[in-house]
Amino acid sequence: MRAGIVVNVTPDDRRRLAAIVADRSSAQKHVWRAQIILATADGCGTVQVMRRSGKAKPVIWRWQERFMQEGVEGLLRDKTRPPGKAPLPAETVRRVLDLALGPPPGEATHWTGRMLSRAADVSLRSVQRILEAHQLAPHRIRTFKLSNDAKFADKLKDIVGLYVDPPAHAVVLSVDEKSQIQALDRTQPGLPMKKGRAGTMTHDYKRNGTTTLFAALNVLDGQVIGRNMQRHRHQEFIRFLNAVEAEVPAGKLIHAILDNYATHKHPKVRDWLASHPRWTFHFTPTSASWLNCQRRTKNASASRSKDASDVSVGGPPLRWLPAFGDQACVASTG
Repeated sequence: MRAGIVVNVTPDDRRRLAAIVADRSSAQKHVWRAQIILATADGCGTVQVMRRSGKAKPVIWRWQERFMQEGVEGLLRDKTRPPGKAPLPAETVRRVLDLALGPPPGEATHWTGRMLSRAADVSLRSVQRILEAHQLAPHRIRTFKLSNDAKFADKLKDIVGLYVDPPAHAVVLSVDEKSQIQALDRTQPGLPMKKGRAGTMTHDYKRNGTTTLFAALNVLDGQVIGRNMQRHRHQEFIRFLNAVEAEVPAGKLIHAILDNYATHKHPKVRDWLASHPRWTFHFTPTSASWLNCQRRTKNASASRSKDASDVSVGGPPLRWLPAFGDQACVASTG
């Protein structure tokens, strides 16, 4: 044992050290530290303790000294060590934050980590740590839009009321359109999916014009009535309303939720509405078309129906339309 080191192990200390060694849940570093002290208490010299523990002489001396100073508790914790590198000065951190919160240089749309690193003359990882510590993400933008509709509250209550508590003996339809859908076709037929291989399709395509999808979502059962037409005018919208009128059973009132697109308020559409008394239009507030449930499925159907086999210009109907609740239904002919 090194000169000046005296290890006195009391019966209580020995019991605690033996419990640490015997406990299968103990950290291994605590186990071999306890074994060093127990071997020392048994009268083993430094060389013999080295053989038992498999540790170097400086390690044995360090933990003998730690036990002499702090007892068993000193073996169960590590002393704090100074960082390998000094932390960044507060001025540097503030400079990075000021840059991140300010406008980006030149024609850049937002700050990136490497741009901040060059501008502040610090490493990229330091910039990332600073941004993470202050919960800043310069590359992310959260969009918003406040409605300036004077009757926003009334329209909101009206539409939400239709969703939550629809009238008896009535059908609530969420109506919307998706224009300028490209009718694309692949240049060569692909192979179907099979075990161990994904389905294939060519990366290039040929255009077959564009089409417009009109869809009405029944918010009660999720069924969708859809038509695809060449253009997006009030004439096509009236044709779509006639198609919906024919599909909804007689004797049921129809409440249609629409956005404020000009086609929906065309004088001829208003005349059609006056001649069909069972229909009632409910317009969403200005800049609040998110109240229309059909918008949730409109983009999905447009992105799914990218091939001419699903969408054609003025020809076959859409063969696939999403239904509320991730179901699907077949659209009838337009």
